[in-house]
Amino acid sequence: MKKPIKRKKTTKQLTQEDALKKLGERIRQIRIQRGHTSYEYFAYEHEFARAQYGRYEKGEDLRFSTLVRVLNAFDISLAEFFGEGFEI
Repeated sequence: MKKPIKRKKTTKQLTQEDALKKLGERIRQIRIQRGHTSYEYFAYEHEFARAQYGRYEKGEDLRFSTLVRVLNAFDISLAEFFGEGFEI
C-alpha cells in the first residue's frame, strides 16, 4: 500500500501589483476616514503634487520614503497602517 503524498500548505504569494493596489486602497480608505472627501484637497493641504498623490491612491509605484510622508500627513504609524487590510 502506497503512502499518501503530503502536500505542503502554500500561501498565496502577493504580487507587486497586488501589494501596490492594496497600499493605494488603504491610503484612500484612511483619507476618507479622516474626513478628506477629495484627494485633490488633501494633496493640496499637505503639499503633495495633486496628480502624483492621485497615482498613490491608484496603487502606482511609490517609494517607502513617500509612504512615510503620506502616513505622517495622516498622523498614523506604520503599524497602524499595515495593521488593517494586509495579511501579517
